[in-house]
Parts: sequence; structure tokens; C-alpha cells
Amino acid sequence: MYLSGRYNPSMKLQAALRALVDVTVGQWGMVTTAQASALGVSRVALSRLADAGHLERLAQGVYKDAGAPMDQHDDLRAAWLSADPSRLAEQRLGDGTSGVVVASTSAARLYGVGDFWADRHEFVAPTRRQSQRSSVRFRRRVLDGRDVTVVHGLPVMRIERTLVDLLDDLADQSLVADALDDALKNHAVNRERLGELLAPLAERNGFKKADGAGLLEKLLEGAGADVTSVARRIARDPELGARVVAEYDTVRQGTSAFSVGSSRRAPRPSGS
Repeated sequence: MYLSGRYNPSMKLQAALRALVDVTVGQWGMVTTAQASALGVSRVALSRLADAGHLERLAQGVYKDAGAPMDQHDDLRAAWLSADPSRLAEQRLGDGTSGVVVASTSAARLYGVGDFWADRHEFVAPTRRQSQRSSVRFRRRVLDGRDVTVVHGLPVMRIERTLVDLLDDLADQSLVADALDDALKNHAVNRERLGELLAPLAERNGFKKADGAGLLEKLLEGAGADVTSVARRIARDPELGARVVAEYDTVRQGTSAFSVGSSRRAPRPSGS
């Protein structure tokens, strides 16, 4: 009886693990050391839980429940959490333009566009930030609310801003054209906004100053999405061509009927 009531260190670790659930359940199974400390779970306890196989170290100061499913974006999420380790992900998602936002090649991977290899996670924020990790880079930027959204649970630059960042960072139109091709196939791309954002990069890419529309047309051509390329694809595909002709005839007939109806003069009032 005495032995069964003796102190068991594993009981304390189990209690710590249960306490962490309140945080990990809403953060992809992850918790930071700062968040754990607020729950009364020390760094030593986290280390012991990791040694026992209950937690996995993802990054400095970030752990993940070993029972939570793995995800291709775990490293990026851990890096984002470590940028403001005391606050919960749910709280930070409300920061909008005042918070840390995924950008450039990291954003492209979230969207699944292009084929970019990068050895660091890219973030932007309106205030100066630094990281001691070479795998994380912060850049200062005044953020526009039109360019920030949430993808896979992370705040990220919208697809238009991401494509522009890629061109700005990589200076390779062909790579960005490939990413644009993927974006057009899988996402709703606002071409007007994209042209607007491309304007500051036009001159260095061989176009007139502020000619974002011209640069966009060049990228669309590289992506095979400009008017001429689309017309050629239609011409090579008999079935698609027939559908386009049928749709055109339908629109034309509707326009003609409207024109005829509009041209009829209203009957004159009696006595006029």
C-alpha cells in the first residue's frame, strides 16, 4: 500500500502534458516554451516530455505533440510561432497588418505555386524584427490590408503580392511566369491589382517606368495565359473551339434581340 502511494515522476509529466493540451489543440499540436511557462510547465518538464517521446522539438523554443499529425508546413508554423512566442496563434491572427506575415518564397509554398528552393523562412512585419536563426528572415514593410489573408492557418501575403515579391527577390521572369501559371490555375488572381503592384518593378524589368500592365502582359505570355496564347490553344482544340463559337453565337443573338427591341419606336399617344 505504501509503495503504490509513493511519488512517481511520470505522474507529474502526465499532468504537464494534459495542461499543454489547452494550447496545442489550437496550434497545430504546437506550444512554445513561453506559452508552457504561463501554464506552469517549465523548460525542464518540456525537455523531459521530449526525451520521453511525448513531444518533438521543431525549433528553438517550439515543441509539438508527438501524437499530432505531421504537416509539410510545420517548420514554417514553428518559425512563425517563435516570432511572438508568448501569444497564442488565435490571438495573433487578429493582428492583420500590424503582425508578422508570411511572404515571398515561403508564401509561394503555402499557395503551392512555382518550384522554389529556399533555405529560410520569409516574413514581413511593419516593425523592425531580428532573428538569431539563419533559417528565418524578417523584413520591414508597411502592410496594406488588401494584401494580407490567411492560408493554412497562417497570415500570408495575398497571391498577387506574393508574385510581385518573387519577381522583386529573384529577378527571374521565367520562374515567376511559371508561378503565375500555377496561380491562375488554382487561385483567384486579381489581374488589376497584380498590374498595380508590378508598376514599381516595370523599369528594372525592361519596361517603361510604372508600366505594370506591360510587365504583367509579359508574365502572362510566359505563363501561356495572354490573349494570343489562349487563342492559339483554342484553335488547336476543335472541341474547345466549337464551345467558344457556340457561346459567341448565344451572346450575339442575345445582343441582336436587345438591339431590335430597343430600336422599336414606342407608339405615339392618341391625339398627338
